[in-house]
Amino acid sequence: MEYNRVEITPEANKLLQELRQQHGEVIFHQSGGCCDGSSPMLLPKEDFYIDDNDILLGEIGGVKFYMSHDQFEYWKHTHLTVDIVPGRGGSFSLDIPTGYRFFIKSRMLSEDENRDLNP
Repeated sequence: MEYNRVEITPEANKLLQELRQQHGEVIFHQSGGCCDGSSPMLLPKEDFYIDDNDILLGEIGGVKFYMSHDQFEYWKHTHLTVDIVPGRGGSFSLDIPTGYRFFIKSRMLSEDENRDLNP
C-alpha cells in the first residue's frame, strides 16, 4: 500500500481551486514559524525559490507541497492535513483576502505508514 504524508479537506480544496483559477500555478510551503506561526502558505510558483533545502511532501489538489529540510526533521513522523479556518492568512499567502486561512492538522504516522515513508 502506498501512503501519503499530506492530504487536503474538501473545503480547503475548494478554496485552493478558486485561488488557482485566480493566480495560476501555485505551491504550498509549510512555514517554519516566526512571523506566521506554522502555517501552510500558498504562493505563486514563480515567486518562491525551491532549492535543495526544500522537501516535496506530496501533491494535493494539483499543487505541490514543500517543507524545509530542517523542519521536516521535526515533522517526518506526522501526517498532515490541510484545512481552512476563518481568519487572515500568513503575510505572503494568497489566502489573505478570502476571510479564511489554510491550517494544518497533524497526527502521528501509523507503524505501517512510518515504515513505508521513513525507511
